[in-house]
Amino acid sequence: MDLDGQLKLGHLLFKDRVCRTCKLEKNLIEDFYKTRKGYSASAYSYECKQCTKKRVSNARFADEGKWAYPDW
Repeated sequence: MDLDGQLKLGHLLFKDRVCRTCKLEKNLIEDFYKTRKGYSASAYSYECKQCTKKRVSNARFADEGKWAYPDW
């Protein structure tokens, strides 16, 4: 049984983090994307999932129409 892994994960379940974009305090496990391996708090992003989705969709829609095939 991996008791060390369970204890490390147990400490993360009750941890909250403030999103650097919307400045709201949210649950680390449910509301933030995991960016690297591991169970430490530093393995999770500093931008919440909702803000990340908004940022990516706005960037994609803003780039539409800027590039077109060359007129040969």
